[in-house]
Amino acid sequence: MFTMIKLKFIFISLSISFLISHDSVKDSIYNSRKNAITNAVEFASNSVVGVNVTKIKKQRMNPFLDPFWDDFFPSTRSYKVESFGSGLLFDNEGYIITNQHVVQNASEIIVTTGGGQKHEAELIGSDDLTDLALLKIDYNDLVETNLGNSDELIIGEWVIALGNPLGLFNVSNKATATIGIVSSLNMDFGKKESGRVYQNMIQTDASINPGNSGGPLINAHGEVIGINTFIMTNNDYLNGSIGIGFAIPINLVKEIYEGLKEDGKIDRNYFTGIHIQNIDMAMKKYLKLPNNFGVIITEIEPNSSGLRSGLKTGDVIIAVNSKNIKDSSDIFRIIDEGLHKTGDYIQLTILRDSITMEINLKLEGQKSNWWTF
Repeated sequence: MFTMIKLKFIFISLSISFLISHDSVKDSIYNSRKNAITNAVEFASNSVVGVNVTKIKKQRMNPFLDPFWDDFFPSTRSYKVESFGSGLLFDNEGYIITNQHVVQNASEIIVTTGGGQKHEAELIGSDDLTDLALLKIDYNDLVETNLGNSDELIIGEWVIALGNPLGLFNVSNKATATIGIVSSLNMDFGKKESGRVYQNMIQTDASINPGNSGGPLINAHGEVIGINTFIMTNNDYLNGSIGIGFAIPINLVKEIYEGLKEDGKIDRNYFTGIHIQNIDMAMKKYLKLPNNFGVIITEIEPNSSGLRSGLKTGDVIIAVNSKNIKDSSDIFRIIDEGLHKTGDYIQLTILRDSITMEINLKLEGQKSNWWTF
C-alpha cells in the first residue's frame, strides 16, 4: 500500500515537472521569437488610434435647374459620407495628432482607442499648410507616446508604419503594423495644388494604404519619427501601396502641435503694406532690367513693415529668400514653402537704380488683396 502511494506521488511529481518544463520551453521559444521590431510594435501600439470621420455633403438633384429657384423649389439633398484615418496620442491629456486632410470638413469625429473604446473627439485646430490637425478626447487611461528625433534618421534603418489601413482598426481594435526602411530623407515636393506644402519628407517602403494617414512611423526603438501622410501609386486607377510612402518629420510635428495646442491655429496671415505689380516686356525695357525676373513696388502704405524695412516705391523685387521670382504668385509660394508664420522675417533681393540690395522684411498683420503682401 505504501509503495503504491509512493509510486503515485512520484508519477504526479514527474507530471508536474514535465508540465513546468514544457511551459518553460514554450516560454523560451516564444521569447526567442521576440526582437527589436516586435518590441517596438508592442511598445508603441497603445498610442495609436483609429479616426472615423463623418462629413455632410450636398448634391444637386436637378443640375439643369437654375440655383436662383432653390429657395422656392429645393433641388439639393444632403447625405453622409464616412471616411477613416489614423491618429497618434501625443500626450496623456488626450491630445491626438492626425492629418488635416483626414478631418477636413468633418461634422463628427469618432476616435477608437486600443481595446475598442470609442470617444467623440473635438477638433482643437488645424494647419492647412503642413496638413496637420490636433484633436482632443476626454479620456484618462492614456499612454503618452515616445517621440524620437527625425533629424537623426539614417537611410536604410528599419521603420514600422502603424495605423488604421482600410478601417481595420475597427476589426481588431488595435493598430496594424507594416515594416520597411527609411528609403530617403529631405524629400521636397513644394506647394501642391491643394495648397499644402510637403517639405523634408521621410520616404519609406513600409506599406502605407488609405487609412494610414495620420498614424505614426516609428523606428526600431519604438520612437515616433514621423506621421504617415501620403503615397505614390502607379496610375490614377491604382490606390494601393507600391512601397513609396511619405511621412512628415516628427520634429516639425512637435512645433505645429505646440502652436495648435496653445492657440488653436498657426497664424500665417500677414500684411506688409507693399503693393506690387508684375513686369511686362514694355516695363522691362523702360526699367532696363537685365532679365525677366521681378515685380515692381507701386505703393507702400504708411505705418507698415514694408515702409519700416526701408523699401521704396519703384524698387524691383527680384528674389525672395535667395529664390528668383517671375511674378507675384512666386512670392506667396516661396513664403508658403518656407512655412513662414506671422512675425517671421523674409529676405528680399531688390534692384534700386541698378544697384542690388538685400532687405529683411517682417511679415506682420493681416493679408490684404492679391496684389498686396
